[in-house]
Amino acid sequence: MPHIPQGTTDTVALELFDPALDAALRPSPDYDVSRWLYVPNTYSEYRYILGTRGQKPLICVGINPSTAAPDDLDNTLKSVARIAAGNGFDSWTMFNVYAQRAPRPDDMDRELNRRLHEENMRAFEYILSNVGDGICPAVWAAWGTIIEKRPYLPDCVREMVDIGRRYGARWLCAGKRSAKGHPHHPLYLRKDEKTVDFDVESYLETI
Repeated sequence: MPHIPQGTTDTVALELFDPALDAALRPSPDYDVSRWLYVPNTYSEYRYILGTRGQKPLICVGINPSTAAPDDLDNTLKSVARIAAGNGFDSWTMFNVYAQRAPRPDDMDRELNRRLHEENMRAFEYILSNVGDGICPAVWAAWGTIIEKRPYLPDCVREMVDIGRRYGARWLCAGKRSAKGHPHHPLYLRKDEKTVDFDVESYLETI
């Protein structure tokens, strides 16, 4: 059954990223923490990070999380894992422009939850700072046309790009871009799809 948000996220008790990360790094009865990073490490109305562990991850950026969890990937995450492996990455990380779980984009918050966004950006900094030594963070823009659903989403992307500059992030995309230039969502890509450089700075001028 699809996840339906229980109201807006400003009505939900928010676990801050740092303590949520601390908890996610401790052993869990539900999954292998040596293989998975899942923050928060229990199912909630939001998710900061889901991914596998490695030194050279492909950091995929969608719009917002759905119901996936460790050892229970949806079709989007299965595609992300395939594309990462097929492009020479040893792991993958799923991150999102906005952290609210809402498989139906129409259910996303109408207004930006500033506190949730700030914690999500802390998560993004953590991801970028935890690649292997000497490795440039590879960030796959994969939010599709859904970025048009809420007026605050492009500004969230702009902040992510600012953070990425500090870490020397290399932006990528995969598949055909939309008529308006939005990067392709991970679904419906060829199994052997290759990532290519994405001029995110020029893209920002169009949204």
